[in-house]
Amino acid sequence: MSNTTQHNSIEPTPSALALLPLGIFLALFIGVGTYLTLQGVDFAFYQLPAPVAALPAVIAAILLSKEKLNKAIEQFLRGVGHSDIIAMCMIYLLAGAFASVAKATGGVDATVNLGLSMLPASMILPGIFVISAFIATAMGTSMGTIAAVAPVALGIAQTAGMDVALTAGVVLSGAMFGDNLSIISDTTIASTRSQGCQMKDKFRENIRIALPAAIAAILLFMFSSTPTEVPATTDVEWLKVLPYITILVLAVSGLNVFVVLSIGIMLAGGIGLFATSGYGLSAYGQDIYAGFGNMQEIFLLSMLIGGMGELMRRQGGLAFLTQLISKVIRVFSKQHSKAQNLRASELGIAGLVGLTNCCTANNTVAIIVSGGVARELAEENGVTPRRSASLLDIFSCVVQGVLPYGAQALLLGSVFGLSPLEVVSHSYYCFFLAFAAVAAVFFKHPARKPAIA
Repeated sequence: MSNTTQHNSIEPTPSALALLPLGIFLALFIGVGTYLTLQGVDFAFYQLPAPVAALPAVIAAILLSKEKLNKAIEQFLRGVGHSDIIAMCMIYLLAGAFASVAKATGGVDATVNLGLSMLPASMILPGIFVISAFIATAMGTSMGTIAAVAPVALGIAQTAGMDVALTAGVVLSGAMFGDNLSIISDTTIASTRSQGCQMKDKFRENIRIALPAAIAAILLFMFSSTPTEVPATTDVEWLKVLPYITILVLAVSGLNVFVVLSIGIMLAGGIGLFATSGYGLSAYGQDIYAGFGNMQEIFLLSMLIGGMGELMRRQGGLAFLTQLISKVIRVFSKQHSKAQNLRASELGIAGLVGLTNCCTANNTVAIIVSGGVARELAEENGVTPRRSASLLDIFSCVVQGVLPYGAQALLLGSVFGLSPLEVVSHSYYCFFLAFAAVAAVFFKHPARKPAIA
């Protein structure tokens, strides 16, 4: 999930040094975990908590600032308190609370039983993908989808003896498919507005690339959907399933994700108080708070990454990426044919939004930051607005779906009890989508006639 962001009217001076904090964080977060894994340490990626790995990077970002210390800290706090970061953190808390209450009151077990009763063994993973994709397309948010689907998917995987990490990747894949294509997604709105095209034109361009990737992912999940044991099912307890059915229906209707999850928490708790022996108000309150606590790590990491990203932006890190790619494209365009220039521009747009996404860990913000330069590159080299909007949205979602420090991977890692790296390593739809998009750049181009804005 992501919202629009505002930036200062004064553009920062491009600076490669401003990207150093991100390098420090990744070196610690991924490097230490990889090293300990090679040493045979159990739960290697949990030995250094991600928020702790982010602290040296935050300190480096503050020290690199040319502002006075108090001003630099103020800028960091502004990034921490950005509406986009706060929205994600609130989703973390509500998702944690709903999952905790639903599990304690038997809702998860009942919904898992329903899912196993309806889906044949060979279609469990494809079914989870399709459900996640449908909900994300309707809601326009991958985060809300993951919050709703992940607990049930985990229960199904555990009951059927399936690969838990693969199941998490399936949920992430479906959520990113829907987030990319939904006409009410922030990424769709940001990409079409920044490139000056209509949503329907961007959707038509997008679906030609996304659908083959989705079919390939479904086929892969179908062949991987082999339970180690045939799970036994019992009679469906419809009352306990009601909270999940309710939030899915409300989500599909387009209701705000905060309202959806809040209703889910109240409904699950109400059913627990009514239908679960020995479950009282005290236990209900404790379960909600326990759910909050389960999200502590990703809550802190999201705030630290948000503050660090704001400092890197103000210090010119994102401007440096934009300038670098623009220079490469313009140098290339002076030496090659129009067709090659067109491909180079499209790849440049993809690289620009992808690298920006790595720095911001937010796909909508990445589109907003890179949208102006992407439009300029598109107009100079004959890339249609619908094509550039599609590429911006596709590659921002691809990167967001494979970032181990992205909000989606962090939320799934928390729910499934996995390292975020394990989650993104199974995000097969995002890998297929990247391949399909690159193939589309090289093998097919739309007409250069611009779409009407």
